[in-house]
Amino acid sequence: MSIEQQRGPATGPSGSPPSAVVGTTPPVFAVIDPASLEVVAHVADQGADDARAAADAACSAFRSWSRTAPRRRSEILHRAYELMIRDRDSLAALISRENGKSLSDAAGEVTYAAEFFRWFAEEAVRPGGDFGESPAGGTRTLVTHRPVGVAALVTPWNFPAAMITRKIGPALAAGCTAVVKPAAETPLTALAVARLLTEAGLPDGVITVVTTTDSSGVVGAWLDDERIRKISFTGSTAVGRLLLRHAADRVVNASMELGGNAPFIVADDADLDAAVAGAMIAKFRNGGQACTAANRFYVHSAVAAAFVERFGAAVEQLTVGPAAGGAAIGPLISEAALRRVTRTVEEAVAAGARISHRAADADAPGHFYPPTVLVDVPAGAAILQEEIFGPVAAITTWDTEEELLELVNDSEYGLAAYVFSGELGRALRLGEAIEAGMVGINRGLVSDPSAPFGGVKQSGLGREGARDGLREFQETRYLSVDWPA
Repeated sequence: MSIEQQRGPATGPSGSPPSAVVGTTPPVFAVIDPASLEVVAHVADQGADDARAAADAACSAFRSWSRTAPRRRSEILHRAYELMIRDRDSLAALISRENGKSLSDAAGEVTYAAEFFRWFAEEAVRPGGDFGESPAGGTRTLVTHRPVGVAALVTPWNFPAAMITRKIGPALAAGCTAVVKPAAETPLTALAVARLLTEAGLPDGVITVVTTTDSSGVVGAWLDDERIRKISFTGSTAVGRLLLRHAADRVVNASMELGGNAPFIVADDADLDAAVAGAMIAKFRNGGQACTAANRFYVHSAVAAAFVERFGAAVEQLTVGPAAGGAAIGPLISEAALRRVTRTVEEAVAAGARISHRAADADAPGHFYPPTVLVDVPAGAAILQEEIFGPVAAITTWDTEEELLELVNDSEYGLAAYVFSGELGRALRLGEAIEAGMVGINRGLVSDPSAPFGGVKQSGLGREGARDGLREFQETRYLSVDWPA
């Protein structure tokens, strides 16, 4: 039995937060609802010793799980998908309580998260390989893919269900066991997903969740453990750099999905209604707290006024408040995040930007910031170089494609980008010239379990989703077979 299973449930019968402590042994930490600032639950605050115990369990389970037939691994993953869909409403409510996002956003996340289990259930039985004659003759080459080993999975708070299934799905499909550290802000969703995997038939020890406020101590213990052969991290670029330095000491296989600074481009021939609809999704999904969120808007000067008018009107209609009240935009995750977004906007205005449109603020005690549109943003403003991670759209204009691409690619990040143009060929040309791992063409959403998710430059290493996601948890090897003529 894994550590989190020993220590009790994370939700009540209806998916509501527990009234009792999750964990029977001190210390514990509080999970706070960022909309109401109320305590949702208390969770065991585990440390390095617990991390090593989790690694023990994963190592003990690895031999058996890695030899489990792919069909059986597939069946467990598919059952986990079915259970997530069954519990979609209660999981969405749980996500909204600990994360603050709107119920519609949370329900969409659960569906998206479950799809990773379904996708990798199908990939599990299609492992691939190769067989052929060597060019010189006399031998045959047999290429196979084997599980990389025990994996350490570190997930963020902004998509507490999807980020964990996007890592667990391929790890299990490949035959790996894993230890998981969710963000301290949102541990309850990870625990709920782990329980569903147990219900789906996953053997004890294959997945163990460690909840903690000591991220460096727990993850450091894993990276120091010679039995851990994989680190998969989603989070900030600054933390990713630290983990890569640590992983380098033992040459640990590493996947990093890091920060973003996504440009949103509107050409002069774009369908403005489609561009506005795409902008609302790309900017305000999860309240702008997404690494793929549109961060800086480059609108052609010929259509800038019309775009801002339509976009601003849509922004002003957004409702801000607690998810329970049906609001479209929830709170920022913490007081520190609220201070950072507030300061970022104030600095942009001081640099010459102007607030053109803003939604009504929430009448609630949480960490709310009203969706805001900034125009006349100077090309060199700090807000265009930093990841906002909040409901703020910074708009600047352009006239030539050469000027545009110079501005767009002047960033250390390269995760996602969005291009809206009436001419598909032009949109594709711009998309190919942008230094980003993913580009949405005339749409404001790029995430899909069947597509390779990841960035370039300082936005990360490796890919999640698609066949690429499975390969991240596998090592390629070949057998050279003597084959006399």
